[in-house]
Amino acid sequence: MKGYFNLILALGAFASAHAEVYFKETFSDASWEDRWVSSSWKESMGEWKLTSGNWPADKDIEQGIETSQDAKFYGISSKLDKPFSNRDQDLVVQFSVKNEKKESSFCAGGYIKLLPSDTDQEKFGGDTPYFIMFGPDLCGYDVSRIHLIFNYKGDNLLKNSDIKLEYGDKDEFTHLYTLVVKPDNTYTVYFDLEEKASGSLPEEWDFPAKTIDDPDDKKPEDWVDEEMIADPDDVKPEGWDDIPEMIPDPDAEKPEDWDDEDDGEWEAPMIDNPEYKGEWEQKMIKNPDYKGEWSPAQLDNPEYDPNVYAFDDIGAVGFELWVVNSGSIFDNIFVGNSLEEAKEFAKETFSVTKEGEKAAKEKFDETKKAEDEAEAEEEAEAEAEEADEVVEEKEL
Repeated sequence: MKGYFNLILALGAFASAHAEVYFKETFSDASWEDRWVSSSWKESMGEWKLTSGNWPADKDIEQGIETSQDAKFYGISSKLDKPFSNRDQDLVVQFSVKNEKKESSFCAGGYIKLLPSDTDQEKFGGDTPYFIMFGPDLCGYDVSRIHLIFNYKGDNLLKNSDIKLEYGDKDEFTHLYTLVVKPDNTYTVYFDLEEKASGSLPEEWDFPAKTIDDPDDKKPEDWVDEEMIADPDDVKPEGWDDIPEMIPDPDAEKPEDWDDEDDGEWEAPMIDNPEYKGEWEQKMIKNPDYKGEWSPAQLDNPEYDPNVYAFDDIGAVGFELWVVNSGSIFDNIFVGNSLEEAKEFAKETFSVTKEGEKAAKEKFDETKKAEDEAEAEEEAEAEAEEADEVVEEKEL
């Protein structure tokens, strides 16, 4: 038993020793500007502002960079100390977003990009090549998803189905987005450290499939793919078609003032026939000759790539966004190969302020409401004084 315990400790130490953190950013002070380069790829770019927002639970922990202007393009990136490859190891990407100014309708991208080491940071924009794009995409009531796009041989592959955000996920509080990509070509997306989606890269993106249809395999001429057939023993009853859909109303009576010469021959109005059963349809039964849905034989795909998860020159991270509504605060960025390390980082940052934010927001709202009421009262008093002065001038 002691030997087993020692083995467990050794394995834990081995895993810990091989956990790597390639990038971390908390925007804790003004030195962030030394590490990040704002892009000028558009003529008029939005300005990033260092802030904790209007109602932080902890001003120091919640400090991040905010999109400060409406209807602007934004671009900013930071180089890693050294490029790395996620080949043969997990890739973990994590960051937080707080859409503090979100009201009933909100439209803004909030995704991070993993970039090659040779990225021109000053020209970083929508056409700049990237490896992975990951994060929330919100716009009005129609668009509410977590984007996850992989680049494969120059093509940006969107997921074949959206990772949906629920109504309660789209509030104005800080939320944490975590992506894990594994060497077995599987992925998991977490929202606030709770699993949101998981699955296979080749099955959920348009990467080359492992097998392809055999072009020489044709469906046999005698293949039966009709699962149901009409029951030959089911015969239409005699007289079925003789029953009309509409009949004259038997309770209708010719009006006393009806004149056949002037009004024409009187006819009773038509009503639905209670005896009418509709068009006869032959009963369907299972086809005894049914062989199932035919599909061609499969061949190994020469284009199949077992390493679609891997990127060999991850050298920078960046945010490249189009924002209709400003006020998104980005913070707590993590890139590494250990989900446990990412969770520990989240405990030190996101988890510390998660509950306190709601109380801070309530206090902020109460204070603002009191200030607005006091301002409205002052305006009303000023208007009343002006009205009194006008009356006094008229009396004079």
